[in-house]
Amino acid sequence: MGLAWAGETGDGGAGDGGLGNGSRRGGSAVGRAREVGLNARSPSYARAVAELAGVRAVVTGATSGIGAAMAEALLRTGAKVVIAARPTPRLDEVVARYRGEELAVEALAVDVRDPDQVETAAAEVTSRLGGVDIVINNAGIGMRTVNPRFFEDPRPFFEVAPAAFADVVATNLTGYFLVARAFARVFVEQGRGRFVNVSMNHETMRRRGFVPYGPSRAGAEALSLIMTEDMRPYGVTVNMVLPGGATVTGMIPDELPEAARARLLPASIMGPPAVFLASAEAEGLTGERIVATEFPAWLERFRSPSA
Repeated sequence: MGLAWAGETGDGGAGDGGLGNGSRRGGSAVGRAREVGLNARSPSYARAVAELAGVRAVVTGATSGIGAAMAEALLRTGAKVVIAARPTPRLDEVVARYRGEELAVEALAVDVRDPDQVETAAAEVTSRLGGVDIVINNAGIGMRTVNPRFFEDPRPFFEVAPAAFADVVATNLTGYFLVARAFARVFVEQGRGRFVNVSMNHETMRRRGFVPYGPSRAGAEALSLIMTEDMRPYGVTVNMVLPGGATVTGMIPDELPEAARARLLPASIMGPPAVFLASAEAEGLTGERIVATEFPAWLERFRSPSA
């Protein structure tokens, strides 16, 4: 997958927001992505950020879907990227592929649900790289793990098994907390650092049949807002980024109608905002919630002189 921004499937990240709804702005989501020119080889994007040579990034859930798209965007813009994911053959395959292209990639096998593993991983990667500049919290699981037919047959919250509820929350909310907690101490000691937490549409957080996925993502967004204030005194920034619609990932049900599937955003739409948030231009920026489909307009406002 080059930075031609073709969609990638997988199970990493928050990709099933807004299924079947399209966009309130009209037109297909994929069409809007093309219209705003989210192409990393385009001149407008090339002007958006400086090269990221020397930037050390950790991306969780980065072997597929949204996480893979953000990791690849950072790699191809010059950053050194640690791909953090559960220890599976796919992690080895992804890292080997990037190393074959001589990109600066490292593997980090970790289960974000396990506090001890996360603490060990943070210490290991900090020692290995001599520090960390940006951590992207993205690892997540979706409704398919609870109800494989959640799109065509949404079930009420009282039918969700407690174990299934706990498993989703452990990954999507507690995982964010554990990763942020471990790297926050690294950032405080460094006197700088950036967190980027992947979020999702507010509509999906309260959608019928979306327990526990919706509440887990709502909790992660609340966590992000509190992190923003807690980290201000330490010079550490916290921002959120979300696709802006349902996205091509492994979270999407197989039975999704073709008409709805045609409206899915490519996971690569998350690349440009991720690269921006890792760049020198984003220095000091905190407390933002950036919607990837609206990123070009957001960036133009950001660059405009204050009135």
